Amino acid sequence: MSNNEGFFNKVYEVVKLIPSGRVTTYGAIASAIGSPGAGRMVGWAMNKAFSQPCFVPAHRVLNRNGQLTGKHAFPNADTMQELLESEGVEVENDKVKNFENIFWKPERVVD
Repeated sequence: MSNNEGFFNKVYEVVKLIPSGRVTTYGAIASAIGSPGAGRMVGWAMNKAFSQPCFVPAHRVLNRNGQLTGKHAFPNADTMQELLESEGVEVENDKVKNFENIFWKPERVVD
């Protein structure tokens, strides 16, 4: 397993824990897996999430401002927003409303 694969798998395990109707950030996930400052690499992992054998709710991962910056990785431009809204998350102009209230902080993952 390459280093990227191991990193990506850790990311996917955290993302699978995000409760429906809640969101988190690339940076929060990076910190939770012991790689603070690796938020951009978490984004790369989210771009590859669709290649996983089981569902990874990548739509619940946003940038630090609550914006849907990863929407380009989904099948169409509206998919990320549609998935969030199906869980009761309000989105306006590609930004989650009440971001601070529905933010989910992942626990630190220990190897």
